Amino acid sequence: MTDLPTTPRFGLPLLAVAQAQKEVTHNEALALLDALIHAAVEAGPLAAPPEGPAEGRCWIVGAAPTGVWAGQANAIAIRTGGEWRFAPPRRGMRAMRLTDGAQLRFDGSAWVPPGTITAPSGGSTIDAQARSVLSTLILHLAAQGLLISG
Repeated sequence: MTDLPTTPRFGLPLLAVAQAQKEVTHNEALALLDALIHAAVEAGPLAAPPEGPAEGRCWIVGAAPTGVWAGQANAIAIRTGGEWRFAPPRRGMRAMRLTDGAQLRFDGSAWVPPGTITAPSGGSTIDAQARSVLSTLILHLAAQGLLISG
């Protein structure tokens, strides 16, 4: 299917005029869309594919992938039809990592995890109420995957 036209953002295959077996191209595009819309990945970035991956699951490929993932740095690896499909990330793309709930963001060269903020401590003037509010805010932001509570 490499000679078929593709979409400009994610390289989804497009149907061609008078194309035979259009269902193959259509199904390929649907498989990629299924993985990329509201992207949720099992884990990552990983250098090597997981053992015994389940159908329909996705992972973020690391910067120096090995094995069947070689040459697919930073892509989203999708297990469908007993094979690996890869979707290249675009700058600004986000994916939720299911292992910890973090919202990863692709900055154009790497997947970036949320920042870490620690609960307030120390100082010469202690305001218990302000610290409580800040700690609660940190917990809520961490629960949304927007930062890592430290």
